[in-house]
Amino acid sequence: MGRSFRYLLASSWVSNVGDGIALAAGPLLVASQTHNAFLVALAAILDRLPQLLFGLYAGALADRLDRRRTVMLADALRALVILGLCFVIATGHVTIGWVYAAMFAAGTAEVFSDSASRTLLPMLVSRADLGIGNARLQAGFLTANQLAGPPIGAFLFAAGHVLPFGIQAVAVALGVVLISRIATPRGGVREVVDEHIVRDIREGIRWLLDNAAVRTLALIILVFNLTWGAAWSVLVLWALDRLHIGTIGYGLLTTMIAIGGLIGTVSYDWLERRVPLATLMKTCLTLEVLMHLSLALTTIPWVAMAIMVVFGAYAFVWGTIGQTIRQRAVPMELQGRVGSVYVFSFTGGVLVGQALGGWIAHQWGLAAPFWFAFVGSGITLVLIWRQLGHIADAGDTPDAPGLA
Repeated sequence: MGRSFRYLLASSWVSNVGDGIALAAGPLLVASQTHNAFLVALAAILDRLPQLLFGLYAGALADRLDRRRTVMLADALRALVILGLCFVIATGHVTIGWVYAAMFAAGTAEVFSDSASRTLLPMLVSRADLGIGNARLQAGFLTANQLAGPPIGAFLFAAGHVLPFGIQAVAVALGVVLISRIATPRGGVREVVDEHIVRDIREGIRWLLDNAAVRTLALIILVFNLTWGAAWSVLVLWALDRLHIGTIGYGLLTTMIAIGGLIGTVSYDWLERRVPLATLMKTCLTLEVLMHLSLALTTIPWVAMAIMVVFGAYAFVWGTIGQTIRQRAVPMELQGRVGSVYVFSFTGGVLVGQALGGWIAHQWGLAAPFWFAFVGSGITLVLIWRQLGHIADAGDTPDAPGLA
């Protein structure tokens, strides 16, 4: 798919190694500074807060500025923030306040980087290759960020608290070097830019609301992530108290998801060539509904493990399909803004779902959030079932060559 795509893929994989290492080292660093449950939970909130605060603004900037340079600048700033954290750790001046500040600053830079980087793939490959391109990027995320990175991060943190963050900074910086090798046109993708960025944001939201297929896809993402967030908010307690599998067993549950995800992403090219996208979408969403029902009913550990493998497989196939359809349907000059609305919907849905799931579990027990997720996602699927075919066909226009 071209030299530039290979550099984009390499940059994504390298950065995901660093971020995967921090995925384990970050919570360990927080726990080393405080055992207060509220302060630990606050760190998790800070991890998502920048997306809610700056996501729409970052998406608008991605449609105004040179996207490749935006990714480079944002990730360079992120690397500097992480190096600053390394300095305070190495000098013994680290406190929970410094950790919070570094998490928020690095998370904010990452929002701007991600908003621009999500728009690069449609600039580099043809429409026909968007599906396999997204699948290969997803495979890198699963392998480096979810499977390899966390255990390496935990090991490095045990060896020295500064080590995992130092390696993360190097990985992010190397990602910047690789992104610099991508060939894209200089400047932004729009010839005329309104001086008011709020108008840009409104234009992106208005375009999404006026496009029936893309609007429905955004609604699906919002609702299904709300129901998923409700169920997953109590997953650790559900695993410990209903399955009785202990902390190691809980870790295996999350590992099964990543293994299933790898199966799904590796199989995506074969699936896309042989199965209509509408059929794949209906299958993935149906499996999501049945997954919630199965987890609500089961108390058998090996059954839960098998369910998690299936969940990982269809969830990452769905993620690839959704990203691909949106990239095909949305005009190039709106990719950043519309993409940021999707991520905002995803993040907002998960956060509301997590709060709702905790309340439901407190009132009616640990299985109740899974029943809520089953009913909510099931009703939604029935309502949008007929529209899935139109969503799958969104953006089907004659193939256009990429820039690479």
